[in-house]
Amino acid sequence: MKHIFALIYIFSSAVNAFSIPLENLIKPDYVAELSALEQGRIINTQLKNPALELMPNHADLRQYVTGVMNQLNPNMLVEALYLYLKPSHLKTDSAGWDDRQKVKVFNQITAISTLAGIQYYSITRGAMRTFYEYSSIIDGPVTKKPLPDPVFTQPPATLTVFTRQKDLTFGDNIYRYDYEYKKDVVFCTQENITSLNYGIIPVIGKGNLHSVTAVFDCGNTILIYVASMAKAASLPGLSDRVGDSFSNRAKAVLQWFSTRLDREL
Repeated sequence: MKHIFALIYIFSSAVNAFSIPLENLIKPDYVAELSALEQGRIINTQLKNPALELMPNHADLRQYVTGVMNQLNPNMLVEALYLYLKPSHLKTDSAGWDDRQKVKVFNQITAISTLAGIQYYSITRGAMRTFYEYSSIIDGPVTKKPLPDPVFTQPPATLTVFTRQKDLTFGDNIYRYDYEYKKDVVFCTQENITSLNYGIIPVIGKGNLHSVTAVFDCGNTILIYVASMAKAASLPGLSDRVGDSFSNRAKAVLQWFSTRLDREL
């Protein structure tokens, strides 16, 4: 999704390691389905009158996402649940991850430049296609000077960055990402600063795309939840195409994050 939605995080530098049992966050049916799937992924796309269905049972997350939905009144919603099985050497008990592991996770989800070149399945073309041709953190939405991906030895409690990302479908756009640590979850929110166009057709106006990503440490697994909400143009045949595109992009970004974890943890 245009990002999908890019991104993902967890943990507070001011607290000890903490994890939540998976069963406390999502319904038993979802636990069983995610555990049975090879890639542990559930995607739900809704158009016109969307309602939240996959959201984990977490008060702060629910309050934030429902607040955004009420303000935006979206006509498109893509939700995703992804279960990442930790490598055997990182599996932990209920005490959760140590600081070294937390830092590595955070540095992967702020590695915006590594999104360049990832692939997603294009429904329109019936083939794999490059998602982002270009992806970089910038110094601001006006000057747009490229900056290197940040690397932290201790993640900040909050972080805001602007990005420039050239999408081969929706053009060259600017986004704002906000990261926040809490005791048991890390949030990443994303908003489009420029409007998204499908060719010459305006599809999503400035500020009309919001994505929320939450990452939970569940001991032996990581649970990632994404909700991408948009008020998109309602044109015949276009809404379904945009919905399918965002759904497949969500899969691509989740796979990107999983691959980053495999390589770096």
